[in-house]
Amino acid sequence: MAIKPFTEEELDDIYAFAVQLGKDAGKLLLEAAQARFNGSGQSSQDFSEKDSAVDIVTKTDEDVEAFIKTSIAEKYPDHAFVGEESYSKTCSSRAYLISDTTPTWCVDPLDGTVNYTHLFPMFCVSIALVLHGKPTIGVICAPYLNQLFTACRGRGAWLNETQRLPLVRSPSIPPMPENAPQSCVFSCEWGKDRKDRPDGNLCRKVESFLNMAAEVGGRGGKGGMVHGVRSLGSATMDLAYTAMGAFDIWWEGGCWEWDVAAGIVILQEAGGLITTANPPGDSRTSKIEDVKLGSRLYLAIR
Repeated sequence: MAIKPFTEEELDDIYAFAVQLGKDAGKLLLEAAQARFNGSGQSSQDFSEKDSAVDIVTKTDEDVEAFIKTSIAEKYPDHAFVGEESYSKTCSSRAYLISDTTPTWCVDPLDGTVNYTHLFPMFCVSIALVLHGKPTIGVICAPYLNQLFTACRGRGAWLNETQRLPLVRSPSIPPMPENAPQSCVFSCEWGKDRKDRPDGNLCRKVESFLNMAAEVGGRGGKGGMVHGVRSLGSATMDLAYTAMGAFDIWWEGGCWEWDVAAGIVILQEAGGLITTANPPGDSRTSKIEDVKLGSRLYLAIR
């Protein structure tokens, strides 16, 4: 059964609800962080491990997700909900998470949990509404930075509801450098898989970092000579900053839907490109595929 199309007025109402929900959830994150600064909240040690020592969850993750889930259920009881913490508690193996037949909210209540536990400000709440498998509304609230990124398909992307994205390079937006990735800022995360083996994700990522950073002609001709390599500790924030124009290129492997759903629509509405990071058969003739949620491997360009 197909999803009944929303009218423009209905979509506007859902968008406004999502933006306010992002603000309210961000306020909860900020209050929890401030309580810890003041010595009245959780300490940096109050977390538990999930799949590894760097894949952790705090009570704040769970509390904020519960608040978001309850708020959505009260307002839109017919909509589906997928949240990182509730999924990780109930599902032991990966499955296709997003329904093609039901409007689905895809939520990460606290992306950058390691940052949060260390009181490093790059943490946020991420809320997306997915229709027909495509992110349609996205809200990313980074409360400690006082940054709210929002987008609804066809309505543009915004920072703090007043500044249209991309911000950094507006109004005159230069194209990507002809010699890219040279002169670009490249963003990628270390990831949660830290197994030290030559064919593992960690070693492959380190190899890519070296290739992108090395001088042109270095690394057997793979040197990219980027201006810099950045890791914010949050894939969601990486995407927001690519949409803002601060990052030129972002790629990541192992992402879940809640890591990217809100960022996808924000980046696309800012004029950016996001696709799978799997190389095409022939880079000269192959069409760039549309991004697909669940692909786990992503490449974004501002």
